[in-house]
Formats: sequence, structure tokens, C-alpha cells
Amino acid sequence: MPAALKKGIPHLLLIAYVVAVLYPFVFVVFSSLKESNQAIAENPWGFPFEMKFENYVNAWVNAKISVYFWNSLYLSTTAAVSGVLIAAAMAFAITRMRFGRSSKLLTQFVLIGMLIPGNALFISQYLLVRDLHILNTHWALFLPYVAGAVPMSVLLIAAFMRAIPGELEEAAVMDGLSSAGLFARIVLPLTVPALVTVFIINFLGNWNEFLLANFFLNKDSLRTLPTGMVGFRDTFQTNYAQMCTGIVYSVVPVLIIYAFLQEKIIEGLTAGGVKG
Repeated sequence: MPAALKKGIPHLLLIAYVVAVLYPFVFVVFSSLKESNQAIAENPWGFPFEMKFENYVNAWVNAKISVYFWNSLYLSTTAAVSGVLIAAAMAFAITRMRFGRSSKLLTQFVLIGMLIPGNALFISQYLLVRDLHILNTHWALFLPYVAGAVPMSVLLIAAFMRAIPGELEEAAVMDGLSSAGLFARIVLPLTVPALVTVFIINFLGNWNEFLLANFFLNKDSLRTLPTGMVGFRDTFQTNYAQMCTGIVYSVVPVLIIYAFLQEKIIEGLTAGGVKG
């Protein structure tokens, strides 16, 4: 087999995979711009002859997608940022402060947290937020989102921090920096790729989370996009164009984040894989 053909086969397979993944989403986008179910049935896979951007306006205003969207956006963002900062501080303590045996025990404690499935904690989480009297508030989601993200976040950030040369730390200490200053002014800027990666992972988990949001929130004004889409589906179950519009609203923010931060994500995921 020629070398050029041997190198080209993996690329062809990847292109086929990308087409298979993206084509259904293209169908959803095209359907969201069509006028009615009849237009979708007559030309299901084709480009819309007349694009109806009014579908997006109607879904945003009349179907309360705007309320669900902003609830999801600010909850996912604040919980992801908080989780990143807490995990970064813990990773710094484990990898750079050299507590000896205590650091190893803390690492094992974090690993134990990863062994417990999130759904297994559902009942205990419900009882906890009920006793804290924060049911039917966004705090009922914010606190579990942050706590659930810490174990994996600590491991990813710690792997990156271990690759930071110790000479930088020593020079900073000689210049008079405290531990807090070393963390904020030296370590955090150097770990931006890992922080971005962890932020994206946490954001996606929070953005797509359904179970807690469905049981902990009853007020329609507090619902997030995944739970709000259930009511949206029931309301517009005979209007496929509106249903596709709601799907686009739920997917587009994630695509935008990946488009702008994909290099940082890859760099953060490969952190710690090569030494020296």
C-alpha cells in the first residue's frame, strides 16, 4: 500500500466521522429556519427556501427560552468558576506546599470522591439542601455543582502544576512573595491552559445537568435550560420548527466556547503527559 494512501485513510475515516456527527445538527438548524411541519416534511434535509428567523424570536420570548437560558448560563458559569478556584487552591496545596504525608492523604481523599457516582448521592444531597432551607433556590444547584466538580478538577490542575519548574517558586520566595502571592501571581497565570480545560468540563457538566435541577427547583422562573426544554417540548410537540429552535439555543453556547478555546482545552488535557 502506498505511503500516501496509508496516511490518508485515517483522515478519511475522521472526515466521515465528523460528517456523521454534524449532519444531524445541520438538519436541526435547517429545520429551525423552516416555516412549518409541512416544509420540513417536503424537504427534510434541504436548505430552507425561505428562512424564518421569527422562529428564534418566538422561542426566545413566548416560550421563555430566554429565562431558562440565562438561568443556565449564570449558574453554569459561576459554579464552574468557583469550582476552578477551589480546585486550583487545593492542587497548589498538594503539589507545591510540600506537606509530606498530609499531601498524600489529601490526594487519596480526593480520589475517593471520584469513586462515588454522582447519582448515588442524590438522596443525601436532597436531605442536605432541605435541611439548609435552600430548596427551590439556585443555591440548591450551585453548591452540589461546585462540590461535585472538585475531585476531577484537582487531579487535572495538579498534573499541570507538577510540571512547573521549582526554580520559579524559589525565585519568587526569595523576592519576598508569600504563599498567597506565589499562588495568585506565579502559579495561576502559568496554569491557565489547565484552568480553561477544567472550566469547560465543569461548565458543560453544569449546562447539561438535569436530575438535580428537575427535583430541586419547582418554580418556572428558576428552571434551567434542560428542565425548561421538557416543558418546551410538551408545548410545541406538534411544531417541529420550534422544537429545533430550542435545541439550537441549547447547543450553540457550547459550540462557541469550543471554537474559541479549543487550543487551551487540548493543551490542558495533555498537561503532565511529557516530562523534561
